[in-house]
Amino acid sequence: MEQTEVTKPETLDDLIKILHQIFSSDSVNVEEVQTIMEAYESNPQEWMKFARFDQYRYTRNLVDDGNGKFNLMILCWGEGHGSSIHDHTNSHCFMKILQGQLKETLFMWPDSKSHGSMKQKSQRVLQDNKCAYISDSIGLHRVENVSHTERACSLHLYSPPFQHCQTFDQRTGHKNPVKLTFWSKYGEKTLHETTASQENN
Repeated sequence: MEQTEVTKPETLDDLIKILHQIFSSDSVNVEEVQTIMEAYESNPQEWMKFARFDQYRYTRNLVDDGNGKFNLMILCWGEGHGSSIHDHTNSHCFMKILQGQLKETLFMWPDSKSHGSMKQKSQRVLQDNKCAYISDSIGLHRVENVSHTERACSLHLYSPPFQHCQTFDQRTGHKNPVKLTFWSKYGEKTLHETTASQENN
């Protein structure tokens, strides 16, 4: 597939414009999106207005709705916060580190024939400005801020956007449907999020 000619995004606004260009077609060039997101150099002055932290859990904060083709959001991880093991509902998932470090643990899909703990595939620590990619064909993952002293922020793109996913119990492989919500949208806190489930990233 031909790659769109794009320049390096100098700002977050540049990145959003380029992403809109890339996603104007129905096909997704994973390598291209990952390269562009990694090329954007994190500047807290640009994205901090979207970053909203919660004392008890990580938050999902919508930055751009991608004209229905994708969702771009910032996830804010307090010290020790992490996600459940989860899938991505047949969507592409890109995750760029804006600040701090995040540990990603990949798991194999649980085998319906066998019961017991889920099998771990790999584990890595993602550093500033690195961009990871996952889809359901790769497996399931859990993301954690393992630091007890530093917060972390990550920029996520999901295409197509989705409102539900499944979380998995590591000990049994049992899955549970979860509705996904936003802690804030475009920098403004949403009113109903304080009690809503937020299990994906």
